[in-house]
Amino acid sequence: MEKSKENIKKEIEHLREEIRKHNYYYYVLDQPIVSDYEYDELLKQLTQLEQDNPEYITIDSPTQRVGAKPLEQFNTARHMMPMLSLAKAFSEKELADFDQRIRKNYPQEYYDYVVELKIDGLAIALVYEDGLLTRGATRGDGVEGEDVTQNLRTINSIPLKLRDYSGTGVLEVYGEVYMNRDSLKKLNDERSRLAENLFANPRNAAAGSVRQLDSAITASRKLDTFIYQAAGTKVDRFSTHMELLDFLKESGFRVNSNIKLCSNIKEAIDYCRYWQNKKKELNYDIDGMVIKVNQLSLREKLGSTTKNPRWAIAFKFPPEQMTTIIRDIIVGVGRTGALTPVAILDPIFISGSRVQRATLHNEDEIKRKDVRIGDTVLVQKAGEIIPEIVQVIKEKRTGKEKVFQMPTKCTVCGSEVIKIDGEVVSRCNNISCPAQVKETIRHFVSRSAMDIDGLGPALINQLVDQKIIKDFADLYYLKKEDLLKLERMADKSSDNIIKAIENSKNRPLDNLIFALGIRHVGIFVSQLLAEKINNLLDLEKFTPDDLMQIEGIGPIMAESIILFFQQKENRALIEKLLNAGVNFSQEKQTAEKQSLAGKQFVLTGTLENYTREEAKEIIEKKGGRVTGSVTKKTDFLLLGKEPGSKYQKALDLKIKIIGEEDFNEMMKK
Repeated sequence: MEKSKENIKKEIEHLREEIRKHNYYYYVLDQPIVSDYEYDELLKQLTQLEQDNPEYITIDSPTQRVGAKPLEQFNTARHMMPMLSLAKAFSEKELADFDQRIRKNYPQEYYDYVVELKIDGLAIALVYEDGLLTRGATRGDGVEGEDVTQNLRTINSIPLKLRDYSGTGVLEVYGEVYMNRDSLKKLNDERSRLAENLFANPRNAAAGSVRQLDSAITASRKLDTFIYQAAGTKVDRFSTHMELLDFLKESGFRVNSNIKLCSNIKEAIDYCRYWQNKKKELNYDIDGMVIKVNQLSLREKLGSTTKNPRWAIAFKFPPEQMTTIIRDIIVGVGRTGALTPVAILDPIFISGSRVQRATLHNEDEIKRKDVRIGDTVLVQKAGEIIPEIVQVIKEKRTGKEKVFQMPTKCTVCGSEVIKIDGEVVSRCNNISCPAQVKETIRHFVSRSAMDIDGLGPALINQLVDQKIIKDFADLYYLKKEDLLKLERMADKSSDNIIKAIENSKNRPLDNLIFALGIRHVGIFVSQLLAEKINNLLDLEKFTPDDLMQIEGIGPIMAESIILFFQQKENRALIEKLLNAGVNFSQEKQTAEKQSLAGKQFVLTGTLENYTREEAKEIIEKKGGRVTGSVTKKTDFLLLGKEPGSKYQKALDLKIKIIGEEDFNEMMKK
């Protein structure tokens, strides 16, 4: 007897729920209740039914994790709340000081700590609307990241639909994508067989896998996740972080099992010490521990700085150290002409990767440590990332070691090397030095600058060495046929690069200012400058006094900016960028859009006509700001259905509370 459409639909839903249940037991609880064969049979049945009845395929079906077409590039995604970095502690005393600061400011408050493993992976944010996964993004700069939804959907421990999720609304959860050591070994074995470059460590492998434009490649690599935080609808009903973690686990997320609730900082320090000794027994990498205040109400009182929450701290494990021998010292040239000595070492394996080089910073550092060619040295990774020489083991000297002398001529172009009084760095004085040109172009195309995807170091080297380009402005005059002359450059790759260069013309003004590589001017100062001008060319008219009126800019920085725009070579570069059609203007908000300028909003509960993201976007377009906590600085609490503890806090602080109707009227002004 042929099944009715209604019965087929019910069978599909039943199979989906069964598969979701087994995913939860397997990937979240680590307690599979069926064999792999039985699971595969269920998935096979569902796949066949959906193929025969495509009208019943939904985005949250377990069959829909892979299959989308490769992307040309990643879009930008804005997080619901900033993904702040954590302040770091490198000693137990610093952890005790962290606790004392809280006790001093809130002596009457009772609080305990949640201590978690600090997973060495890639930070992500996942957005769920009405229980369905709608977006996944990388951390990026903490405010905006790359939209990598297509790739994150392929990871089995990320639920496409939340378990037992009741009610409507938006939930954003935060966590880490990682690859365990066994999976990395299998991946590198396969890459070695195919003569491909190997990944240095699990973190690099995870990050590289998530940022693939083809989700099928991501799906082929065994990635996993741990989720540790959330924001959005229903989250503010919890009073402690442990309650929130229980909710996340019940909703279908994988939460690390090695989390401990500690009643005081001594217990927390003991737990950090325990994992410092046991970390190698794990099948995944950790680089420290995270200590968080458990009580959410106290977190709101403690608040955050512009960079770090005051209620959490990361304890970094002491770096792994190993001895090796310096075989040579070479000198590299950076984009500002700085000459940096680098030690060439006998290879060692340290903190998850092979190390053969270590920076020696400058000539003064070499003299201070008395580093010589042939020395046996102790090496570690600063922050477990950058290899550095800790000390020379002088007891092992044989007398054959050679004292190093900084060159008087640039090792790349042969120009004179200068050392300005008061500076420790020696510099090449030739602005056309090929090494400087290459580094300047690499900086210009980097993600925080003009973000031109596909222009890696090897390609930039070829473009400069073959004299196709002389500076970063020449990138905007490249033609496809120029790229096709280069090694390993195919037709499609050339098209993609030309398109990426064209797209970069529309980057915001602060990106362009940072991309210019003005000495002492980083991302934050670039943003400050962009806010004060209408056009890049306005900076040519500024005096040092004008610049120092801007909070955050001092005399050294001001002088550097003035000198940059006075130099004729730089003015020529700027003119080439202008003629190429690169955006020089700062988009200014209209008076109408700025009707909420300076006003701070907090949202709580479920809104009828807006998602939280939509309400946040509307407020920000009109110049307002949305924060996650109610404080004395909050101007309005936008109240929805089923509000959380923020509502009571607003009442206590006499914050103005508005409903959706009031909000609609406010938006009309």
